[in-house]
Amino acid sequence: MSMKTIFVFTCFAALVLWPLSAGSYGIDLVTKIMIYAILALSLELAVGTTGLVCFGQAGFFGIGAYAAVLLSPQGEAAALWWLLPACVVAAGLYAMVVGALSLRTKGVYFIMVTLAFAQMAYYVVHDTSLGGGTDGIYLTMKPVLGDWLDLDKPLVMYAFTLLGLMLAFAFLSLLLRSPFGRALAGIRVNEQRMRATGFSTYPYKLAAFTLSGAMAGFAGFLFAVKDGFVNPELMSWHQSGAVLVMIILGGLGHLRGALIGAFAFALLQELFQNEAVFGAFAKHWHLGLGLTIIASVALLPRGLVGVLGQLRERLVGRPMRRGAAPIAEVRP
Repeated sequence: MSMKTIFVFTCFAALVLWPLSAGSYGIDLVTKIMIYAILALSLELAVGTTGLVCFGQAGFFGIGAYAAVLLSPQGEAAALWWLLPACVVAAGLYAMVVGALSLRTKGVYFIMVTLAFAQMAYYVVHDTSLGGGTDGIYLTMKPVLGDWLDLDKPLVMYAFTLLGLMLAFAFLSLLLRSPFGRALAGIRVNEQRMRATGFSTYPYKLAAFTLSGAMAGFAGFLFAVKDGFVNPELMSWHQSGAVLVMIILGGLGHLRGALIGAFAFALLQELFQNEAVFGAFAKHWHLGLGLTIIASVALLPRGLVGVLGQLRERLVGRPMRRGAAPIAEVRP
């Protein structure tokens, strides 16, 4: 068993044991972070695996959240078995439409087109009564699955979110090791060479983009169920930027990096907002968080996931390379 696998198992084991020692605030906080970790994994599939720098991931996240509220019947709890897939499909369908149009562009134009589509979704719920306008809308009763799964209970919600995070990580790990995942890695490294070898790259990129949006919709569903409330800020460009920072902070090209980045970003935010530590400066927590992220990116170009490797290189030197790297390197 490799050190990477041991690290992943250790992290998930720590999350399983966390409720045994944490209070209600700690459970709620880690539940929220795990939801953002799923969102970061969804963006990692697009950016770190396929090389599609999307600046509209919050749009898919918000669609999943709003679908969870709008599709729930008033005055009664919706059945989880159909509400969850409906939210995932809604976000996936929107991602497929966005991808079908935006993938015709490249580079900064692709970034701007994805941002434009996310802002369109934002203004639909912000300026119309469909999503309650700026006030947002409430989820009156959280979905259930029979008599044994009630997501209104914090511990049940925590366990369900942790299970979702594990399944999302396992799914992407298997996907990256499949021929489809290796094709995506090849597109990220050199799309022109992939075309020269006979691959039609557009369907691969569209499929990856759609899967990424569907996973973001799953995270949005969990967010809506956890808080019982959604508002347009879920779809704002600030949210898309925050998720992009998470995967950069953790380390692009690594699923572990998305997990580490999500937890690091959220915990740094909690730290700088803590008045007991920073006093009056806590009101300006954005400044402290921004300076920390700038320092991290400058000092750790490979992200937090590459800290040990960077230290080893400085102590013993960089190992000699015996051959060229493969075109599609998969790094879970």
